[in-house]
Amino acid sequence: MSDVNKVVLAYSGGLDTSVIVRWLQDTYGCEVVTFTADIGQGEEVEPARAKAEAMGIKEIYIDDLREEFVRDFVFPMFRANTIYEGEYLLGTSIARPLIAKRLIEIANATGADTISHGATGKGNDQVRFELGAYALKPGIKVIAPWREWDLSSRESLMAYCETHNIPVDFASAKKKSPYSMDANLLHISYEGDLLEEPWTEPEEDMWRWSVSPEAAPDRATYIELDYECGDIVAIDGQTMSPATVLEYLNKVGGANGIGRADIVENRYVGMKARGCYETPGGTIMLKAHRAIESLTLDR
Repeated sequence: MSDVNKVVLAYSGGLDTSVIVRWLQDTYGCEVVTFTADIGQGEEVEPARAKAEAMGIKEIYIDDLREEFVRDFVFPMFRANTIYEGEYLLGTSIARPLIAKRLIEIANATGADTISHGATGKGNDQVRFELGAYALKPGIKVIAPWREWDLSSRESLMAYCETHNIPVDFASAKKKSPYSMDANLLHISYEGDLLEEPWTEPEEDMWRWSVSPEAAPDRATYIELDYECGDIVAIDGQTMSPATVLEYLNKVGGANGIGRADIVENRYVGMKARGCYETPGGTIMLKAHRAIESLTLDR
């Protein structure tokens, strides 16, 4: 008999996590609670509720965390001028502690003894989720299906859905972008497919948030940022919430060809991986914060 009674799953409603719901139910015979976070990924999160209900989920959490994400995670990160390996502005990384925090809060509220996530066994997300969870609740159990099951491809996941009657839009799943993408209010990332070859330049139609420098305006765009205690509180004299600040800067930066990065980084497990990133608003925020520091801090 399984020693897992109730699991809180970080659930997107997509192919991978839909499979994980049924796999947890069948493998561990446990009750599953789903948690879907809106952190500005640009997708509707409410459809995840209907999908979870169709698989018999009784406790479903869908939370809008956009303001908390920027206020309590993105802003402090840029106050510290945090940057990884000289180029990566931690767009994916900084969102994971917030999701882990909410997973633990829901586990405490529902009496769950376990959390689960859909991160693979090769990337850094598994470490981010799990260390964040253990820091907040050392005794929590973690199930990482990608480290346990024998499903190894998108095709095997879709076959599992057909066999187990999991509600998935197969047409959309088959048309999915060739790139592995992750998005939130701070950035969007791309990995895989053509990017596996370091010599290959990304195709222009891959980029979704920004224009190329060649297509950017030939004249300068001026903006004025107001700071309080190291955080932007207004743009061009208009007071804005943290999430609205970042949304605005993403639009301005993207329209001016700001924020693209194409790098090879080191993963925690010892692998190297190429990633392409668009972080237009974050790039502006980091540059502006450093400029403020140059005016106000001594050597």
